[in-house]
Amino acid sequence: MTTKYIFFTGGVVSSVGKGVTAAALGLLLKERGFSVSVQKLDPYINVDPGTMSPYQHGEVFVLNDGAETDLDLGHYERFIDTPLTQVSNFTSGQVYAEVISKERRGDYLGGTIQVIPHITNEIKRRIGLAAKTTKAEIMLIEIGGTVGDIESQPFMEALRQMKNEIGRENLFFVHVTWLPHIGATEELKTKPTQHSVSELRSIGISPSMIIARSDYDVEQELVDKIALFCDVEKRAVVPMTTSDTLYEIPLMLEKVGVADFIVEKLGLKATKTPQLSAWEELVEKVKSEKPTLKIALVGKYVELQDAYMSVREALRHAALSIGMEVEIDWIHSSTLEKDKSRERLKAADAVIVPGGFGERGIEGKILAAQFARENKVPYLGLCLGMQLMCIEFARNVLGYEDANSTEFSHNTEHPVIDLMLDQRDISDMGGTMRLGLYPCVLTKGSKAAQSYGKKEVDERHRHRFEFNNKYREEFEKNGMIFSGISPDNKLVEISEIADHPFMVSSQFHPEFLSRPMRPHPLFVGFLKAAKEKSKK
Repeated sequence: MTTKYIFFTGGVVSSVGKGVTAAALGLLLKERGFSVSVQKLDPYINVDPGTMSPYQHGEVFVLNDGAETDLDLGHYERFIDTPLTQVSNFTSGQVYAEVISKERRGDYLGGTIQVIPHITNEIKRRIGLAAKTTKAEIMLIEIGGTVGDIESQPFMEALRQMKNEIGRENLFFVHVTWLPHIGATEELKTKPTQHSVSELRSIGISPSMIIARSDYDVEQELVDKIALFCDVEKRAVVPMTTSDTLYEIPLMLEKVGVADFIVEKLGLKATKTPQLSAWEELVEKVKSEKPTLKIALVGKYVELQDAYMSVREALRHAALSIGMEVEIDWIHSSTLEKDKSRERLKAADAVIVPGGFGERGIEGKILAAQFARENKVPYLGLCLGMQLMCIEFARNVLGYEDANSTEFSHNTEHPVIDLMLDQRDISDMGGTMRLGLYPCVLTKGSKAAQSYGKKEVDERHRHRFEFNNKYREEFEKNGMIFSGISPDNKLVEISEIADHPFMVSSQFHPEFLSRPMRPHPLFVGFLKAAKEKSKK
């Protein structure tokens, strides 16, 4: 079997929608009977996004095998609904680290190490490894950044070389660009797209298709102009107007025949007729008028909502499943520390406290947990949100005023959250946390067990600190239920307040496993409780 490759490059500006486009097209090809997989190539020098600030990169999406990856892999999994692995994302940092490691071992027999061929060969090796590992008939590969970026040049050169090595008939290049709108003249301009394609051609790559993104309708005249000046077929210029919902993108691409065109050009034959009725129903639900639940999201990085991409989508999935819509009030936890009136919390139907690292804004999150507990407001804590719920409980129920996590206070007398034992001798920060899929045994009769409807579940983790078992018995005697425990009984995975409509927190990140057609049970349980509160 010869693997076919579809490469996605970006033009004019970054964040133009390559990832969503790749994910949506992957869904359409899967629906036609092809086995597909997706890969993201990130040009930055970091080994992975695990040590990067969310302000720099958005959320870090964790896979089953513990790989810390780009947030676009969240889009891929949500659309294609196939678990990805560490081969599905690599960076310039990983490429250079591998080549330098080989040079130090003497693998190159004293040769001079150069971008061509050594770096480009390593890039091609990793692309081929993903195809071999996944056994996909079609690999969809997104190159991060924008054509013309100095960081992405080795990646582009590697793709150029692949044309001759595996055959041009096995490659298809999708160039996703932006059409800027000039307000003074009410015009969409194609010149930046022309320049972007010219830059791509100067590298030796000609686009097979151009996705022309815009906030405004694109007239046929502009489509014809782009086709003429960029030397692509008219039906290969696809205008894509910004949609109200990401989940409409597959339907928009299907309507204009993008998948059929690509299948034809790659010399393939579909074995199935795509069935998209479930997606059509989903989009119809999204667009229909529904009662709204107001959710207060108390976070440290709310200025960049992409830092909580999977949390936001998981809330939307769960809301749709119960016939509701969510309105998220993005509350900066540091602001809550300064303004303790909590008026915005009072206006919410429920409170969610997501993950994060570092001391900044912690007390604001603890205030949110206290408000939810004392006022019987539904609360969902994720990772750090669970740890802070436990700290709040220790301070205000058990009376340990200085209770804290050793992440924030090394000298606290009551470290109810402490560094995991297997983390204490680790000095490197990157890729060393408890990462990936781990089992969790649920306590019968608990709200967590009721939400899941199962005895045991597997969830994705990303943390260094854990609940200190020294305090487990005391917490349980005073109204805390540890409703999810690791099978060896050593780690608290889920905690909840007994006398509360829904105050449940998890040490893991349930948002990573939520899907549009299969919302995560904890988010559904959380929003059901919020719905009951809104009725009252």
